[in-house]
Amino acid sequence: MIKLKKIAYSFGAVATALSYQAFSTYILFFYVDVRKLSSSMAAIAMLIYGIWNAINDPLAGFVSDRTRTRLGRRIPYILFFAVPFGIIYFLLWAVPSGMSQMSLFIYFLVFICLFDGLYSIVVLNWASLFPEMYQDLKERTEVNSYRQAFGMIGLMIGIALPPMIYTAIGWRSMGLIFGAIIAVAYLIALSGSFEKKEYMLDKALGLREALIHTFRNRSFIAFVVSNLFIQYAFTMVLAMIPFYAKYALRIEPVMMTLMLLTAFIVAFIMMYFWRIVTNRYGARNSYMAAILFFAISLIPFMFSKGYFASVLICGALGAGLAGIILISDVIISDIIDEDETRTNTRREGMFFGVNAFVTRFAIALEALSIGLMFKMTHYSPYIFTQTRSFLFGLKVLLSLLPVLALIAALAIMTLYPLYGRKLDELRGRIESLHLEKARKMN
Repeated sequence: MIKLKKIAYSFGAVATALSYQAFSTYILFFYVDVRKLSSSMAAIAMLIYGIWNAINDPLAGFVSDRTRTRLGRRIPYILFFAVPFGIIYFLLWAVPSGMSQMSLFIYFLVFICLFDGLYSIVVLNWASLFPEMYQDLKERTEVNSYRQAFGMIGLMIGIALPPMIYTAIGWRSMGLIFGAIIAVAYLIALSGSFEKKEYMLDKALGLREALIHTFRNRSFIAFVVSNLFIQYAFTMVLAMIPFYAKYALRIEPVMMTLMLLTAFIVAFIMMYFWRIVTNRYGARNSYMAAILFFAISLIPFMFSKGYFASVLICGALGAGLAGIILISDVIISDIIDEDETRTNTRREGMFFGVNAFVTRFAIALEALSIGLMFKMTHYSPYIFTQTRSFLFGLKVLLSLLPVLALIAALAIMTLYPLYGRKLDELRGRIESLHLEKARKMN
């Protein structure tokens, strides 16, 4: 029964990965290449969207940490916003026909902001339950391996399958299917979710005090800045693959699906490997190894010319991606534990919210990079044969810039302090603190 609840909670990862990764990979391609929104207007919308992210993620986390209801701090947000999230996701892809450039720009801007607002509310609260419900390293790696296995399924649905789906039944129908999956997956996750009542008694920090404690946390700053560069690399690769497949490889959508499926099948298989490595060598060292592997795997894209080589590269990417995805939530859980020993309160919402706030700037950086490169290399959605400079620019966006970002991420993670003896001492302190809180409840 306990394992079934762990699996049910973890099923929410299908919706989390599907919603965001389909958005990251195809939203620019859909609005710019399919609906013909100018790349400059799309870049402006994405920059505004990045500013909106700066507001809603920390705010959602702060409100969640301070929420006190009969149902708990996190669960009500998932219960009441899962279905609206699915509906907005459908409308994101259900663009009315015959819109002018300005109308299309406004529609794009409004719905990407609505999408992100609801994403922050639902996903942040679902993710915040993880460190609270599971606090032992082995249990965290076990449950996170379930979460990320479901996440891989969501990635495959959201990234690899859309070319087959939108080719067969259209973008609107794809949005309807994905919106329904998102709503149902989070409702299933609720059946395996619970909250510990003793944390409801913790005194909530004020906004100023909460932000000060968060940004003074050395462990968190090292992780979140590193994660910003990782997310920039990841979102850049995802956003460029549809353009690379269409204009550089000149392959059909179904062949791109097979290429992406290779990455996620390998990632799914490698998840168990990284679980063993993390339990043996610790989260920090394993995370750094995964970042390095991911960076090395991207280098061949600068020189690759054929489809088969691209498939092999995607497979190698999947191996490194599995480690990054599995370990990142284990690391942030340790950071939350460390913070509790300093503030005497669980603040999962604030840490996940600020992490989302910082890493969402990756999308703004991605939009700037793509907008500038497309402008400089004279990209046009109305022609199939692009300039040679554009094809070279694609490789820079797909390989060189992400590799440089991952090198920066790796260097920053050397400053992360929670490993070895210091981490062992933290686990002893947090266990004593939790026993004291449980005793007060009784």
